[in-house]
This record gives sequence, structure tokens and C-alpha cells, in this order.
Amino acid sequence: MTIKVLVVDDSALVRSLLAEIIRETSDMTLVGAAPDAYVARDMVNEFAPDVITLDIEMPRMDGLAFLEKLMKARPTPVVMISTLTEAGAEATLHALELGAVDFIPKPKLGVTSGIREYAELIVEKIRAAAAVRVKASVKKSQPDISPNQKAVISGRLQSTEKIIAIGASTGGTEAIKDLLMQLPTAVPGIVMTQHMPAGFTRTYAERLNKVTRLHVVEAKGGERILPGHAFLAPGGHHLVVVRSGADYIVKLSDAEPVHRHRPAVDVMMESVALAGGKNVLGVLLTGMGKDGAKGMLDIRNQGGYTFAQDEASCVVYGMPKEAVIIGGVDQVVALERMGAALLDKINTMGSGNRL
Repeated sequence: MTIKVLVVDDSALVRSLLAEIIRETSDMTLVGAAPDAYVARDMVNEFAPDVITLDIEMPRMDGLAFLEKLMKARPTPVVMISTLTEAGAEATLHALELGAVDFIPKPKLGVTSGIREYAELIVEKIRAAAAVRVKASVKKSQPDISPNQKAVISGRLQSTEKIIAIGASTGGTEAIKDLLMQLPTAVPGIVMTQHMPAGFTRTYAERLNKVTRLHVVEAKGGERILPGHAFLAPGGHHLVVVRSGADYIVKLSDAEPVHRHRPAVDVMMESVALAGGKNVLGVLLTGMGKDGAKGMLDIRNQGGYTFAQDEASCVVYGMPKEAVIIGGVDQVVALERMGAALLDKINTMGSGNRL
């Protein structure tokens, strides 16, 4: 199947570069290149593109306003083109909340060389977006914790021995948020890796801190992992967990990318498996590729317990699927039930029995 792509960007240079990349890709065809949202609207109606690349900063109507209208009138997979700035990060995260599938960072300098360097990534993200079933975005509120789970909160959840490791990629910013919103403040300490560039992770952590019951921060390195706290791997650095006496400590690493990612889920999960053994719960959410599959298997092999998001609730059923294939998953769970499944499992841990 040939993927019909519409490029929407007010920069003639960026339109030209993206158009060139799409034309050079055998399974894609460029149906149009629009300089603003109004031209884009007409092209959407005329060509019914499979995927739209959308700039956030445009005249007359910005990308966010257009995206919101598009998702209500004609839901279409969208990949945002965003600037590597704090304002760009805020806008991009809002776009993902509105229903965009993914984003591509636009270089601040050297646009021509920068976008060409991203060519392979751009093609991958467009392909992944084409396979997504776009759902209408719904504003989510924190679910109530059940009476049974409230009883657990005062018991095993308070333990500093347990640790939760969460990994995600495409679609993961919203999936991680949804999962954390299901968890109580007394949940064991959490470490998280979401594939994002430097400059985006601090803003993302701040947003999570505002909408969840947990204390969420971008990891700086050296922090003690405590119940009710969640540490996000910063863009450009791997997050590693080490044991120091009775404590788990966050470390950052500038080692080579793994699966072309830094931070990589596998690096985090492999370290957590070694540091925590049977006290680790691994969670692999929506994402493209196979990062995290081996780490999940390592957690299982060390006696920990692992959860993968199910296909129906994934934006892209790539990483969880790979973990299932290699035997790294104990339980496959829908995203909306993941928090309850984690709490139920924590309640049974310590008995020495695997479920």
C-alpha cells in the first residue's frame, strides 16, 4: 500500500525538504504541500491523506488549532514538526494530547542538513503513523482507587524494596500519563524511559507532576528512589539504577545509543533487573521497534514480574509485541487496567510465588 502524505509547513524550505524525502521513498506519495492551515484544510478534503506532517508555528491558524479541528472533523494520523525549544516542547506535548501520533524535532540551525540527517527517522515515523487507528482525544481524570487497593496502600506499597520500571516510545507520552494517573502516592519508586530528545523531557516531567498524584521529575543523577516518586530519563542520557546498601540510586550514562536511542529502555531495565531482582516490576507500553524487549526478559530472568500493554490499547504495538515474542512478558494488560494490575501484583509480592 502506498502511503499518501500531506506536508503542512509555512517554511518553503522545510516543505521542499520533506517533499523530497517522501518522493524518494518507494511506499509513499506526496499528495500536497500546504503553506498554511487553510490550504491544508482544502487538501485534506480533496486528497484524504493517510498521514499529515504538521508544523506547529504557522500564520493565520497555528498547528494546534488546525489539529484540534482536524481531529473533530476528519481524524487523521498526524506527525508534528516541532522546534527544539521550551515553548516548542510545551506545544508538542499539547499536540500529543490532542491526538497527534508523534513528532519530529526541527533543528534550530542548519535546517537543510538537520532534516536530511533525520530522513530515516522521518520515514519511520510516517510509516508508523500510517498504521495507527486514530482515536478521538478524551480528557482524562484520575480514577478512584478501589477499597481493596486502598488497603494495600498502607502495606506493601510503602516498601522501598520494590521498584517499577516503565518504558515507552511512540504514543508513550499519553500512555505513561494515563498509567501514572491510576497510581496512588504510596506506590513504590518508579523509573521511566520515554524516547524523547533533550529539551523535551524536563517539560514532560513537569506536566506529569501536575496531573498525577506522584512527585515526578526529570532525573539529574544521584537521587534516592523513594515511594511516590517517579524519575524520567533525560533526553540524551541513559537512566541506570544501582543499589547502594538498602537504597536504589539513579545514575545517568552517556554510553552509546542502544537501538539508536539514548535514553534506551533496555539500558534502564537491564540495570533495574540487576539491582532489584525479584523486587522489580517491569512495564512496557506502546512504541515502535524492539527497545525494552530484552530488558523485560532480563527482569523475568532475575525473578521480577513484567507487564506489557495490549495491542488494542497501543498506538503502535511494536515494543510490547517484541517482548511477548521473546518470552519477556508475564501479563498482557489493557492500558486502562494497567494501574490496577500493578497494585494487585504488588499486594501478592513477597510470598515467593509467581502468578
